[in-house]
Amino acid sequence: MRLTIVPKLCERFRGFYPVVIDIETSGFDPKLNAILEIAAITLKMTDDGWLEPDKTLQFNVNPFADAILEPTALAFNGIDPNNPLRGAVDEKEAIEAIFKLVRTGIKANDCTRAVIVAHNAHFDHSFLMTAAERAGIKRNPFHPFATFDTASLCGLAFGQTVLAKACESANIPFDHKQAHSALYDTEKTAILFCEIVNRFKRLGGWPLVESKTEE
Repeated sequence: MRLTIVPKLCERFRGFYPVVIDIETSGFDPKLNAILEIAAITLKMTDDGWLEPDKTLQFNVNPFADAILEPTALAFNGIDPNNPLRGAVDEKEAIEAIFKLVRTGIKANDCTRAVIVAHNAHFDHSFLMTAAERAGIKRNPFHPFATFDTASLCGLAFGQTVLAKACESANIPFDHKQAHSALYDTEKTAILFCEIVNRFKRLGGWPLVESKTEE
């Protein structure tokens, strides 16, 4: 009788649980500027070993006290932090909810730790880590410095580093009018990352095949 081996997410990325994150902010300094929007999408692996988006969580966020709101940043992302219709929450509430979702996914997939997947990941990683520290959140499920940067991966896979251009090269529809929304950019980054991983699998690069060299 032939046994069917079901691929596991925990085996694909060295025990890491990939979570796609996008953060819209009021500037470039994580200590001085505020998170205004944050979205997270977890990933799952099918029984055939294909990676696909799973659960989504998104929040509009109130700036922390004394945060600097750069006019150029607000003009770029089109966010009005004072709009009462935003339904915004404090950053601690948003981050704790995301961390809870991530910890549940880590446990369910037998992973050891989460890793941020983001476009120009250092930016999102620095803001998330700084906000978690500012909020006094001690149980941070994400790796303290490791990330999966889709800008670099897209440069390798498609010869493009801009999110919109990479999506176009991968035949993923991209609406420029919705760009710079944390939720929209996270959705597109998640699809793009899955496409890169799955394309590598389709090309025969995964699972790894041991190569024997002649002595």
